[in-house]
Amino acid sequence: MSLLPALATNLPAAVLSGMAALAYAVLAWAHPRMSVPQSRGLLALAWLLHLVVLLLSLFEQPARFGFAPALSVTAWLVLTVYLVESRLYPQLRARWTLAVLGTVVVLLALVFPGTPYPALRSALMPLHWALGIASYGLIAAAVAHAWLMQRAEKAMRLGTSTGNAMPLLTLERLTFRFVAAGFALLSATLLAGWYFSETLNHRWVWDHKTTFSVLSWLTMGVLLWGRWRLGWRGRVAVRTLYLGAGFLLLGYVGSRFVLEVLLQRAQIPT
Repeated sequence: MSLLPALATNLPAAVLSGMAALAYAVLAWAHPRMSVPQSRGLLALAWLLHLVVLLLSLFEQPARFGFAPALSVTAWLVLTVYLVESRLYPQLRARWTLAVLGTVVVLLALVFPGTPYPALRSALMPLHWALGIASYGLIAAAVAHAWLMQRAEKAMRLGTSTGNAMPLLTLERLTFRFVAAGFALLSATLLAGWYFSETLNHRWVWDHKTTFSVLSWLTMGVLLWGRWRLGWRGRVAVRTLYLGAGFLLLGYVGSRFVLEVLLQRAQIPT
């Protein structure tokens, strides 16, 4: 679907998407000149507009979903985690990066609204999708914390770390908590996918999405085992996390991107 027809079919969502993207972009551009309360308030406003856009998409007829909406929901979940944690840990400083991320994903979802599907093959399919997106969000939050951890470690090595910086051990602990939670939800997602595959197709379908999702699950499992038994931390742990998150990104978002953008093939989401 081209951009102009997509905008015309849901003008309120398009306008709100533009407002959310603008709010994120203004924060990314002006945050060095803004006070902490001002930047937090603008981020909260962009987050709220983003939420309204996502809620409107739930009631769109026909319903749509694809790689860009999946990225949009994932980024919104990461922002939700950040807004909560920044209250608990005021030392967290990632507003500029998250604002840029928010701008990009909102505009992507506006340009690529996804594939329409008229009916569900099972009334429980939304549960499978919700588990998958939640696992995306938690693992993305783990990646964000791992990036902050690397940045804090580099500042310590260079001697540029400030006294009010986020403690490295706290970042590491939060990172693995999100990894564990994401791994649990990813396990539930794969189990639900196996159930629906057996119920609807009478066999386990090894497509690109399933293969990369299983590879991500195995990588995250190895990471948690290495942390528990071998005490993995630092670069080894972070690189393993990035690898597992990369597999997961290729699983749904990557395969849908190829179908929707590169091949321009309409297909009912599964």
